[in-house]
Amino acid sequence: MLSKQDWKVAIRPVGIPLIGEGIAMLACIVPALQYNDGTMLSLVVSAFVTILAGFLLLFLLPRRSDSTDNRVSYITVVIVWLVLVAFGMLPFLTTRSASSVTNAFFESMSGFTSTGATIFSDVEQLPQSVLFWRSLSAWIGGFGIILLVLAIVPSLGINKHSLYTAEASGADNTGKTSTSMRTVVRRTLSVYIVLTLFFIALLFFSGMTIWEAVNVTFTNISTCGFSIYGDSIARFTSQQQYIIATSMFVGGINFALLYNFLTFRWRKIRHKLDQFGFYLFVIVFSIAFVVIALHLYNGMQWQDAARNGVVQTVSVVTTTGSVVDDTNLWWTPVVFLFLVLCVCGGMAGSTTGGVKIMRVLILFRNVRNTLVNRLHPNAVNPVRLNGVPVSHEIITNVMVIFIVYAATMLVGLLMLMVCGVGATESLGAVFGCITSYGPGLGECGGFGSYAAFPMAAKWLCSLLMLLGRLECLTVFILFLPGFWRNK
Repeated sequence: MLSKQDWKVAIRPVGIPLIGEGIAMLACIVPALQYNDGTMLSLVVSAFVTILAGFLLLFLLPRRSDSTDNRVSYITVVIVWLVLVAFGMLPFLTTRSASSVTNAFFESMSGFTSTGATIFSDVEQLPQSVLFWRSLSAWIGGFGIILLVLAIVPSLGINKHSLYTAEASGADNTGKTSTSMRTVVRRTLSVYIVLTLFFIALLFFSGMTIWEAVNVTFTNISTCGFSIYGDSIARFTSQQQYIIATSMFVGGINFALLYNFLTFRWRKIRHKLDQFGFYLFVIVFSIAFVVIALHLYNGMQWQDAARNGVVQTVSVVTTTGSVVDDTNLWWTPVVFLFLVLCVCGGMAGSTTGGVKIMRVLILFRNVRNTLVNRLHPNAVNPVRLNGVPVSHEIITNVMVIFIVYAATMLVGLLMLMVCGVGATESLGAVFGCITSYGPGLGECGGFGSYAAFPMAAKWLCSLLMLLGRLECLTVFILFLPGFWRNK
């Protein structure tokens, strides 16, 4: 069992993101005052309680030297996410925007995991400050709460590398680097902020109000998909939708690759080219299929088919969830393709969900090499990524993650149907929540919401969001009997 000191080391870092979350809540006062929506006092109370809780954790729990016990890192990651989501409910509850703790927890979890699923059937009835809190929580969660902590805080009292690995298990760690973990995270955070400001300016100059530009950029660069309008991004102009699609596409790229590209470090870019090439191929091929299908089977003009196909396909591949049309009405093979694409996700080390394109590429190449080795048993034919052989350990990990994902989705599908959710909605909800895509099928697809889901189903979907964000293994490892035994 973990000692009391280990538990204190695991819990103490929660104080820092709590303080940051409280400060973020204070930022919501700006739209509350601007639009006079009557929520200022509620937000101040929410922020005060959150900041106070953070300071209490920091000052009441003693600081300790770094721990090399990886178990502490896994526990810290799960605790941080659950506590941040729990306190993230406060703006929904204090402003009475959410009718229950269940709904508030679902919405908060959806934001911080950058899923974008919502329980609000009409978001335009929400106060502007609450809309901004949804967007801000998505922006924070898109980069990753733990990564933000690593970027800002000099010392957490636990092993930073294991903490990073536990939270960002989708990161591309196939290449070695001598750069410190803190430096890597700070570089990617700087890229995240610069791109956010860039797309806010781009959307503003395209004709959006600053209110729309900020909220839309926050939720799409983070690949969350929350919207301030009931029809998502459908009401925006074609030019604005293409800009939004570009922000989604960029959000799906490995941020280390973006940093090296923007700083002209061309030699380091080649270590990600295989993954980026496959990411680009999947998007281009899928767009071509969807555009042709929309024209031939849904009767759209080529111009509308191209716009809807490009924007919606990029939204699905990057697991953003922004919607330009009611996809429930689209050709069934297109809807099925979208389910497959959201499972794949974007590049490792990006803000996207899913299993990540890099793992899909490794899986395909492993299958290809296995078939080749059947023909040539004596041939030495290792799986390669960027020209470098991939270790058997990484290949095994990829296979395990796919198996765990599939098993989790099957169990989740069964449990949702047991909760009374229809088969179509259950299938869509499982894909939408565990991949962080958000919209599902049927009532919860297209412009719909999860409002009609039973209470038990909403809690289960919240769990699926957390499992998907932490890629299942980080949570499941806590349930291993050996995890709690003394070393």
